[in-house]
Amino acid sequence: MRQSYKIIPVYTADVSGVCSALYELGGMVVMHDPSGCNSTYNTHDEIRWYDKDSLIYISGLSEIDAVMGNDAKFINDIEEAARELKPEFIALAGSPIPFMNGTDFPAIAQVIQTETGIPSFAIPTNGMHDYTYGAGLALAEIAERFVRKTEIVVTEEKSFFRDESPLSAETERIHFHTLNILGATPLDFGPQQNVDAMKQRLKEYGWEVLSTWAMGDSLEDLSHAGDAEVNLVVSSVGLPTARVLEEKIGTSYVIGTPIGGFIEELIQALNEKIQYKNRQLPEKQTDTKQKAPYLQKRLQSPPEITIIGEAVTMGSLAASIEKKYHRAVRVICPLETQEGLLGENDCTARGEEEMEELLKDAGIILADPLYRPICPKNARFYELPHIAFSGRIFLKDIEKYKKIYC
Repeated sequence: MRQSYKIIPVYTADVSGVCSALYELGGMVVMHDPSGCNSTYNTHDEIRWYDKDSLIYISGLSEIDAVMGNDAKFINDIEEAARELKPEFIALAGSPIPFMNGTDFPAIAQVIQTETGIPSFAIPTNGMHDYTYGAGLALAEIAERFVRKTEIVVTEEKSFFRDESPLSAETERIHFHTLNILGATPLDFGPQQNVDAMKQRLKEYGWEVLSTWAMGDSLEDLSHAGDAEVNLVVSSVGLPTARVLEEKIGTSYVIGTPIGGFIEELIQALNEKIQYKNRQLPEKQTDTKQKAPYLQKRLQSPPEITIIGEAVTMGSLAASIEKKYHRAVRVICPLETQEGLLGENDCTARGEEEMEELLKDAGIILADPLYRPICPKNARFYELPHIAFSGRIFLKDIEKYKKIYC
């Protein structure tokens, strides 16, 4: 029972992460579930319902169909809807019941794609992971299937690589000083204006954003991600996509969120990647941790400030705070996170009991307001709402947090 929750809520699940990541891309997302996952996503996790439509559906899995394994009904319903709606793609997301029944989602996706001609794929979710897992896999599937490959890096009439000949008019171009933002969803960043502020901040430093995965851009925009010089992973959600694009296209990536005083270090890391592209500097960064500049100059003294949240965004905020106030910060990540995204002072927490134990000596805490009940009463608590944790409860107040990305 150590991972049970009796006071604080749990984070958004992997199924909702899939829906959030693919919401604006013109595809049809189908949750295979009786209806519970859809209800949670609708009422807690999605803030865009009133602004734009999206083709997100629930299969309405009945008890008898679950017991008998009636996949034909599931397939027929999807194909009928797809013929009417003509989505760009079809994504299938599983929930606990079909997971326990052993539903073969990849095979079902293959049948649907063959019979409709619409690109179809399955995301291996089961409702037991958090949103970073589901959203990360969903965007990685988009990268695998839809991003066009740019063969040669060029600027004006010549290749970056000095030993290559001038390019013909037919050669695709990689645009100078451009990047893709990977891992931006409302679950971490809130309303669109926060992401717009982030893009504006990067523009002020001379960087043009070609595509944002996946807020404010279409599937067509994302398909041109291979034209960018470098990728910027702003949350752990974007890391699987960054790895796909690095392997598929050869685009390097930097991990970090453009927050406050940390942005200068982030811009420097991006510039170093471009210098490597031009073969002016040797590539020094190889593993994930070395690609995360927010970990490079963190203070190693005992932490005075504790931040709770997603590893990359809160790690970047921690680096900004340490730079400005010279006080060591500890990040506690209660989410599934990949190796190399946390610093030496940082840690993960699995369950409410472990989180409460980690917080018992904390003096200053920055976290979602719903963490307050398990924090020490004498600690100074600063509210930092996280939609993936508290949903839309604090949405009306979140505009004031836009300044974090400015």
